[in-house]
Amino acid sequence: MTPYETPYGRRYRSTIGWFEVGEAGLLVPNLVNQAMEKVKVIQERLKTTQSHQNSCTDVWRKELEFEVDDCVYLKVSPINGVMRFGKKGKLSTRYNDPYRISKRVGNVTYELELPQELATVHPVFHISMSKKCMSDPSLIILTEDIGIKDSLSCEEIPVQILDCQVHKLRIKEVASLKVIWRNKFVEEYT
Repeated sequence: MTPYETPYGRRYRSTIGWFEVGEAGLLVPNLVNQAMEKVKVIQERLKTTQSHQNSCTDVWRKELEFEVDDCVYLKVSPINGVMRFGKKGKLSTRYNDPYRISKRVGNVTYELELPQELATVHPVFHISMSKKCMSDPSLIILTEDIGIKDSLSCEEIPVQILDCQVHKLRIKEVASLKVIWRNKFVEEYT
């Protein structure tokens, strides 16, 4: 039984000929020409729809290409019940630490230098699994300048109070201060 026969209980009848096998030929000679014209119209409409979808998709799509010695973030794609790179759950990060590209394997595949704890993971990844790491050396602060203790904590010292505001609630008033901290950037005022 064909897929058409199952729900409808009868054989499929083509628009080209409404006769059973072994009966007379075509009922109307123009029927074939009309069917061919309809097929051409359908093909043209499919091509225009496909080109429209491609043009809409190409707006946000960008070509990725990396060089050797670039740093890239590696995408962690979670699968139910599988732990990848020691992370599991919906609160895990989307991209892993930046890794250096050691060589280009193919047009869209790169080999990464993975640390020793990820020795069981295959080092070759597709370009879609990576995101360029835009590192800015000016944002790196040395740990000696901050004064990190052995417990990996540091003492925050206020340098200046920029602004003071008092917010009135129903019952009480709350004061808010804008403070500049030592060893922090301008964007990190609190």
